[in-house]
Amino acid sequence: MSHLRGVEPLLRAGDDVDLAAVDTASTPGFDGPGKGSGKKEGEKSLAAGAGELAELQEKLYVNGLLGDRRRVLLVLQAMDTAGKSGVVGHVVGSVNPYGVHIASFKAPTAQEEAHDFLWRIRKQLPEPGMLGVFDRSHYEDVLVQKVRRFSTPEVIEARYGQIVEFENQLVADGTTVVKVMLHISQGEQKKRLAARLDDPTKHWKFNPGDLDDRVLWPAFMEAYQIAIRRTSTDAAPWYVVPADRKWYARLAVQQLLLDALGDLRQDWPAADYDVAAQKKRLAAE
Repeated sequence: MSHLRGVEPLLRAGDDVDLAAVDTASTPGFDGPGKGSGKKEGEKSLAAGAGELAELQEKLYVNGLLGDRRRVLLVLQAMDTAGKSGVVGHVVGSVNPYGVHIASFKAPTAQEEAHDFLWRIRKQLPEPGMLGVFDRSHYEDVLVQKVRRFSTPEVIEARYGQIVEFENQLVADGTTVVKVMLHISQGEQKKRLAARLDDPTKHWKFNPGDLDDRVLWPAFMEAYQIAIRRTSTDAAPWYVVPADRKWYARLAVQQLLLDALGDLRQDWPAADYDVAAQKKRLAAE
């Protein structure tokens, strides 16, 4: 049984979101035991919800094969070490991989820079019936670009509106968009970066550039806050998930996906053949 209740409205962020006011170590909606055993119960809840998530995702996939155009897109944005890969592995990893499309967006290539910033995004959108996951996304083009001043303020300003229009089009075409910011504290990130440096098996995960971004932390938080305020809509809302506790962040994202898939109210497709006749035919062999 899940210990997470009514999480969607608790995590939804609108045009008045204040990231500084969000306790990154909090566990909104979690009604399990306190800090001492919260992790243990949270992990149990995550495991318990995996089967339901897999069933809902399989219904999405099968109905997509039969012509249903609906699909779900999970957008994950966060500072480094906040747990995007953990969500992909522990939450999305519990469903049928045939029905999942994962895309990760790094710095744009020369070919990508020759097009508008949404060109490469459109190429990775999930097909009908698919659960799409963006590990970083089109929001890099109003976050990194703004903080690093790779684009002018006028270009950034125009992109907010372009993103809203783009996402409205996705929703109109049958895509449920779930946008998640995994909100980690600067102190917790320091601990996770130190853990990576202390463990030779995790050196590959460490990027010296992450330390450069830490110097710009206030600017990144401001950029995230502006982006969320400007692009969180009824059609494609943002959710700010406290991420200092990995188990909670994973459980919260799982519940957001359960809600999104459950709202589609899909059933298993009815057989287009006579089941009784086929049973009789099989028994006669």
